[in-house]
Amino acid sequence: MSSAPRTRLLVGGRIYSSSAPDATAMAVTDGHIVWVGQDRPGKALHPDAEIVDLDGLFVAPGFVDTHVHVTAQGLTVTDRNPLAVDLSGSGSLAELLRRVAEFAETHDAAVIWGQGWDETTWPDAAPTTADLDAAAPGRAVYLARVDAHSAAASSTLRAAAEATGLDGYHPERPLTAAAHHAVRAAAHAALTPQQRTAARSAALDDAAAHGIVAVHECGGPDIFGVDDFTELLALDHPVQVRGYWGLAVTTAEQARTVLADTGAHALGGDLFVDGAFGSRTAWLSEPYLDAPDCCGRTYLDVEAIAAHLRACTVAGIQAGFHVIGDAATAAAITAIEQVAADLGGPAVASCGHRLEHVESVTAAQAQVLSRYGILVSMQPGFDAAWGGPSGMYAQRLGTERAAALNDFAAIAATGTSLAFGSDAPVTAPRPWAMLRAAVHHRTDGSGISPRAAFAAATRGAWRAGGVRDGLAGTLDPGAPASYALWEAGELVISAPKDGVQRWSTDPRSRVAPLPDLSPGTADPVLVRSVHRGRVVYER
Repeated sequence: MSSAPRTRLLVGGRIYSSSAPDATAMAVTDGHIVWVGQDRPGKALHPDAEIVDLDGLFVAPGFVDTHVHVTAQGLTVTDRNPLAVDLSGSGSLAELLRRVAEFAETHDAAVIWGQGWDETTWPDAAPTTADLDAAAPGRAVYLARVDAHSAAASSTLRAAAEATGLDGYHPERPLTAAAHHAVRAAAHAALTPQQRTAARSAALDDAAAHGIVAVHECGGPDIFGVDDFTELLALDHPVQVRGYWGLAVTTAEQARTVLADTGAHALGGDLFVDGAFGSRTAWLSEPYLDAPDCCGRTYLDVEAIAAHLRACTVAGIQAGFHVIGDAATAAAITAIEQVAADLGGPAVASCGHRLEHVESVTAAQAQVLSRYGILVSMQPGFDAAWGGPSGMYAQRLGTERAAALNDFAAIAATGTSLAFGSDAPVTAPRPWAMLRAAVHHRTDGSGISPRAAFAAATRGAWRAGGVRDGLAGTLDPGAPASYALWEAGELVISAPKDGVQRWSTDPRSRVAPLPDLSPGTADPVLVRSVHRGRVVYER
């Protein structure tokens, strides 16, 4: 006879559960939560359970990061895996070149890979080909801009990639579009399988150490290629990986074939409709303020977006697109309405299609997304990094257009389902900082409540990943046991500062409290995390 399932009873904690907001105990059996409540009845109901005393730890659902690039992120975890030079925080071109030169002197890798530079914070211009050739003579150098939509490259790498003459090519300035994709592919090809494996493990270990139990990898032919994507999906790691493949299709049969050939879970993620504001490749309806002759890049038009969306809907496959500029968003909205008119709104909604980033969206457009069940995966860290009256957004677009970006409140008000991620390595996968950025938006009125932000990083993130059971991302009975234990200070119940839903701060509302997300407060400290019964992280 088989033995009875073993139950573990966690007691003496502070459990974040909508079904029992004052809970101190939680029972877990066979990787699922079976009961939530107070210590005393918990012990009475589960007399044979293994008792775990939490000693006041805060217990919450594990975080899910809905937009990452695992291998690229792993290259930046330089304290564990020195494969790349970290250029984030470089205060000038001179500092960037110094970091590159020092890296070149101490590393004999086939390619010097760097990430994270942002010339909008400098007194000087972006790095040129001549700059890199002088800093690392004869070396192949690839330096991705912080948004990863353009890169500076040395002469050696440009020649190896045969980038001359491709769309987005310039002999000295950073490359965009096809020229950028070519040098990135050449740089990636110089990484050994062992280096790629080490980078992936470093990235997932880093995510685990910050309470993340699952990530959505956004791969594609022009990102890190199919080999890297399939290797990642085959990696055995306690952090779960859901794979999105960014390749446009035109028929349902083609959609099914691509899914089978790549092992992807869905055909979306970074399926580029446009680029990014920082690289001036986001598709705009009006020119950039600091480049009056430029409206960005268009990689997919309405017809191509609609064809992909229609094919995936017929095949029953989740689709998605990368949209940042207002013209890109408008194109996606038009395509969604066309496909819904053709196949019916319920057919479109049944697939849970996604839009990534969606930085430029109006309330009316968000209502269309809500009507057809389109989920949006956004990055609060973008506003924290580039918002405000003097940030990169304002430099590129002007203060009025910049202030309208990443309006979480307006999107949430339409009922559109929000999910949050980092776009690592663009911003670091640090969930508590991400939540703080969503609450304290740089534009008054655009932030959301801590409770809504936390839901977007947990329950909403699972929903964006195709799990619609209403339990994933919660600590309610029946949910998978995916949780994290945190050392946290006083828990609070906060409402938006404009007083919306002020009732929720009343104890009688039975709203579960969260750690304080006020500016300057310390992040909770992770002690342990578990995903579906498997330990992900242990301090």
